[in-house]
Amino acid sequence: MADTPTRPSALARYEDWPDYALRHRFTAASPAAQQLADTLGVPSVTPDLEYTVHSETAHDDVTTSHLSWQLGFGPRTSAWFVRPTGETGPLPGILALHCHGGVKAYGAERLVSLPGNSLPADKEDHDGGASNAGGSGQALLPFGPIPAEVRKKLYDGRALATWMAQQGFAVLAHDTFMWGSRGFGLDTLPWRTAAAVNGQRALWRESGVEPSAAEQYNAAAAAHEETVAKAATLLGSSVAGTAAHDDLAALGILATLPGVDSERLGCLGFSGGGGRAMVLAALSPLIRSYVVTCMMTTFGSLLPAYLDAHSWLLHSPGLSKLGDWPDLAVRSNATVLVQYGMADQLFPEQGMRDAHQHLMEHLPARYTGSLWPEPHVFTQAMQDEAAVFLAAALKPTQSGNSPAPDLTRTAS
Repeated sequence: MADTPTRPSALARYEDWPDYALRHRFTAASPAAQQLADTLGVPSVTPDLEYTVHSETAHDDVTTSHLSWQLGFGPRTSAWFVRPTGETGPLPGILALHCHGGVKAYGAERLVSLPGNSLPADKEDHDGGASNAGGSGQALLPFGPIPAEVRKKLYDGRALATWMAQQGFAVLAHDTFMWGSRGFGLDTLPWRTAAAVNGQRALWRESGVEPSAAEQYNAAAAAHEETVAKAATLLGSSVAGTAAHDDLAALGILATLPGVDSERLGCLGFSGGGGRAMVLAALSPLIRSYVVTCMMTTFGSLLPAYLDAHSWLLHSPGLSKLGDWPDLAVRSNATVLVQYGMADQLFPEQGMRDAHQHLMEHLPARYTGSLWPEPHVFTQAMQDEAAVFLAAALKPTQSGNSPAPDLTRTAS
């Protein structure tokens, strides 16, 4: 810090965020959704967003398109659209929401399988490719391919978005606010963030560890999230509300993509992605069905020991005035599957069981709860169940009936 006499920006790549957030507020379709949007301070989405197609690759019975679009503030959004090869649709559309995972160098890449495990154009400006809009943008963060261990640890080795497309869905996975292409510029660290990162660097040196560029960025981004939350509060917004802005924009893009049935849209997410799914479904009537995995408890159960297990995606100022965390699901008209990991180290078991009971009492017609003897992971078996649930809600069937829930896991 002594070598940097001028205090560096704490919002690098996002200097235009304050002006946009203060001038643009989201208008919801219902009073309940508006109340939530106002509490979270959700910025409005730029209307008629245009996207660019950078590449398209057929592999593993799916076609993966690399897309990007420019929101009203911050860097350009990178996303992947995956659909079954040869299917012209219309197919049910799924927005796959990546988790927090303590990994901000990468966003949606963790959900997408690409030939050679490489990322397309990860060091190029987003100003080329076939486009329905055109427009230049900023370069992606050049951290290279997503490490296989991230996917193995959190998703049981499966690329969720790619696999969902193989099950017959049209799937869009995008980087949200603070992750991947939508990350903050942390080459020059804000002073408070630098102090925290210097401690981590000392630990690395003592252990003889040579951190990768992605590991260094993740350490900086973890410390910087508190600064982002402060900025959001000053703007009358929140981390969750700004992420919801990005997710609402992506949902709007998904509804317009070729081969997608805009009347049959859903979303799913694990951990922080599950929280984003709940907020998105409560804000947008476009979501007909969704899945929340390992992101359900009561607020009270987080006190006093579990507060530091979670990010600002869960702890939004003023949210508790609207009810408990499971009450977000009550605000949506969509059907919802909540998958609980009963050995989840981030949530107390009683808090999960109380949330499950609360939802059975307050949302009996649209709620299914599934109790798994798992830690904080999204296993392939859990993904299988999620896909069946979404298919029953979004795909036409001869009988029109949903499969019966597995009582060995749904019983309270």
